[in-house]
Amino acid sequence: MSDPRTAREAIALVTDDFHELPFDEGPLTGDGPLGWPGYSAAHARAAERTGETESVVCGTGVVGGVTAVLISFEFRFLGGSLGERTGARAAAAHALARERRLPVVVLPATGGSRMHEGMRALLQLQHLAGESELTRAAGLPQVAVLRDPTTGGGWATLGAGSDVVLALPGAQVGFAGSRVRPPDADPAAYTAEAQLAHGHIDAIVPPGALRETLGRWLSLLTHPAEGPVPPPDALGGPGKDEGPVPLPDALGGPGKDEGPVPLPDALGGAGVPPAAGGREAVARARHPDRPRAGAYLDAHFTLREEISGDRCGGVDPGMRCGFGRLPDGRTVAYAAQCGTATRPAGFRTAARLVRLADRLGIPVLTLIDTPGAANDAEAERAGAGTAIAELFGAVAAARTPLTSLLIGEGGSGGALALAAPGNTWATPDSYFSVIAPESATAILKRAPEESATTADQLRLRPQDLVDLGVVRGVVERAAEASH
Repeated sequence: MSDPRTAREAIALVTDDFHELPFDEGPLTGDGPLGWPGYSAAHARAAERTGETESVVCGTGVVGGVTAVLISFEFRFLGGSLGERTGARAAAAHALARERRLPVVVLPATGGSRMHEGMRALLQLQHLAGESELTRAAGLPQVAVLRDPTTGGGWATLGAGSDVVLALPGAQVGFAGSRVRPPDADPAAYTAEAQLAHGHIDAIVPPGALRETLGRWLSLLTHPAEGPVPPPDALGGPGKDEGPVPLPDALGGPGKDEGPVPLPDALGGAGVPPAAGGREAVARARHPDRPRAGAYLDAHFTLREEISGDRCGGVDPGMRCGFGRLPDGRTVAYAAQCGTATRPAGFRTAARLVRLADRLGIPVLTLIDTPGAANDAEAERAGAGTAIAELFGAVAAARTPLTSLLIGEGGSGGALALAAPGNTWATPDSYFSVIAPESATAILKRAPEESATTADQLRLRPQDLVDLGVVRGVVERAAEASH
């Protein structure tokens, strides 16, 4: 079932201030490049039925206070198909976006390439992909809002090729349209909900919430933090003027020999573990009441929007990635581990986040908290090693400032992949180790009960990490920093 909204009704969901780009191609004559019998007549009937002259409406509009270029498809016009005129209009819209330095919002509802124009229509996918890449290279964000249906080349270019992909509930989304799928195909696999579950879109947004959600996204992606921002005071590290992204305050955890401690109402944390206290550092980082990524994100940002999925078929709920607004109005991207073993999809999602933020010039904050990379058979089949390598590469290649805060467990390469080289900090209730003490004990052929001694010997406490040059400093509690 196609989206009952017209192209202009879809635009009206997100803005009341739309200014259409003028196109004056004139009536289609000669039945197109193939001389397809009756094509010009079908084109004319579609124009009369819809009031449009092509399958796409392009222009500019203000969404959430941000002016954007809008490209909206009219499904009633030959199934929203992409022909040469469609491609020319979308290309002109992208050119305008680059000229005026505006983000691009695509509202597709299309069945794919127009058969009446044959390969000349199919070539539009290359042209549109090229335009999208030029816009991407210009450092401008692209957001897609998938309508019903979004299939074929429209999904494979302007839809899936966008930086952030939203969808309306129940939208049919997939490369294969309903008439060309295998007869035994599960129709549920070709829905926005299925695409979300498998990491191919970022969120499903009800029509009534679309304007607000899209406005937040455009605001976040077009208001990056500018220039270096000092970190908080640190114990044993450099001064205030050396960090590019402001760090959250340490939220704290159980103190020495205190046992379980409830989270305080105010930001705060325990002091660093005592000498030879590797085992205590590990215990604190693993404590169930120790604050996790969600608490840090809530404390640090006034609003957030999250991306989801690795675009390779996977989602890892233990890796939260997105963009957040600081109290001063600037945007910082974040990738935050949630204390679980990070799966390949999590590493790939984080790499996607870092690359996007780098291209848009948005600084990145990473929160490190994992016992390590997932190492089960499924993780190996999903490419754990290559996913970690991808994240290492994205971090190494990033030109935008990266800052990392170790908020809990720092388990081996699965944690290090998220660490900013030369700009990683630690909280008092954290540790970082070449490998978990229990695993190190097993590798060294020691008795399991010697894991506590091994933890002491690994020098994994926050202050040890400062001495070893692994982290720049230990972030103070908010109460301590105020004195």
